[in-house]
Amino acid sequence: MKVIQLRSLIFLIVYCSFSIATFAQTPKPAISVAKPTVYSIIEQVRKKYAPDKRVAIFQAELDSNRIVGKTNLPLAKKDLLNRLKSNGYILADAVRILPNTEELGDKIYAFVNVSVVNMRSQPKEPAELASQALLGTSLKIFDKDRYWYQVQTPDNYIGWVEGTTIDRITKEELDSYQAKTKLIFSKPYGFSYTKPDENAQTVSDLTWGDLLVVKDTLKDFYEVIYPDNRKAFIAKNEAIPYQKWKQSVMPTEQNLVNTATRMMGLPYLWGGTSWKGVDCSGFTRMIYQNNGILLPRDASQQVFVGEEVAFEQLKAGDLLFFGEKATTEKSEKVVHVGMWIGNNQFIHSSGMVKVSSFDKNFTNYDAHNASRYLRARRILGSEKGIVSLKK
Repeated sequence: MKVIQLRSLIFLIVYCSFSIATFAQTPKPAISVAKPTVYSIIEQVRKKYAPDKRVAIFQAELDSNRIVGKTNLPLAKKDLLNRLKSNGYILADAVRILPNTEELGDKIYAFVNVSVVNMRSQPKEPAELASQALLGTSLKIFDKDRYWYQVQTPDNYIGWVEGTTIDRITKEELDSYQAKTKLIFSKPYGFSYTKPDENAQTVSDLTWGDLLVVKDTLKDFYEVIYPDNRKAFIAKNEAIPYQKWKQSVMPTEQNLVNTATRMMGLPYLWGGTSWKGVDCSGFTRMIYQNNGILLPRDASQQVFVGEEVAFEQLKAGDLLFFGEKATTEKSEKVVHVGMWIGNNQFIHSSGMVKVSSFDKNFTNYDAHNASRYLRARRILGSEKGIVSLKK
C-alpha cells in the first residue's frame, strides 16, 4: 500500500513539474490593437481640417466599396485617402473637390444682387436662416443643387442662396468689378430709382452697407450700376464713396455705443445681420462693421477674438458672452452675446434690440442673463481674429 502511494506521489510531482515547464515555454499571445474603423478615420480628418462646418466643407462617408462626399479642402481629402490606405482600406475615391466645376463651369464667383440675401443652412426655402449678405458682397460658389448655390462670404461663412439673388461671374469679371469705384449706402433704409427723382419708379430697396458701382455723379443723385448691370439713381445724401467711408470711420467706445443705440427696437431675426432684423451676434457684428471692423459671424466664434477682460474692468464696446458654464461632463457653451455700454448695462438683441442691466435695483435688470454670464472680450486695440476694413 505504501509503495503504491509513493509511486503515485512521484508521478504527481513529475507531472506537475512537466506542466509548469511547458506553460513557462508557451509564448504569450500578442495584445491585439483594434483597427480604426473607416468612420473613425473620417472623424479624425474632419476634426483636424474642418472642426467648424460653418466655415469649411468636409463631407465623407462609406458607400459599399467607395468613399463618397465633397470638400473644399484638397489637403483634407488627400490626408483621408492616405490614412485609409495605411490602415488597409482599399476603397474607390468618389470625394468631389469643390468648386464643382462640372456644374458651375468657370463662373465660380458671384455678387449679391439684392439689398440683403438670405443664406440658408440647406438648399430649400424652409431651411434655417444661417446668415445674410449685403448687396455687392463678393461670394465664392462651391456647389449647385437645382436653383440653389452653396456660397462662401469673404469672412468664410458658408450657406445656400437662391440663384435669382446673385449674379454669377468668372474670376476675370470679379477682378474687373472689384476695381471699379463704389458707393456705400449709408442710411438704414432707402430706395434706388429709375430716374434722378425720388418720385420715380423704384429699382430696388436698399439698406445700410449695400455697395454699388458709380457710373456718374449728378447734382443731387449718383447714377449707379448693380452687379447684374441694372442702372439706377441714388440720392446723394443717402450714400458715400466707399473709400471715403472706410477712411472716415473711427471705432471708438463712444462711436460703438452711438451705433448700437441707433438700432434700439430693431426686431430680432434668427440669422439676421442687417437693418431688416438681427440676431444677437448679427447685432454685435453690425455695430463693429458700421465702425470699420469685421467680426466673425456667430457668438461662439466671436468669443475667440479680441482679448479677455475681467468683468470689473469692462469698458464700453466690450463684448459680453452668455451661456452654459463648463462642468466635468461638458465644455462651456456660448449661446448669446451683447455689448457693454457702461453704468452696469449692456445692449443686445433679444426679442428686439434693447438695453439690460446687471444691477438688481434697475428696472431693466436681466436676471436670466446675469445668471448665465460667462466672460467678456475687448475688441478695441486688438487684432486677434478681426478684420479692419480700413486695411
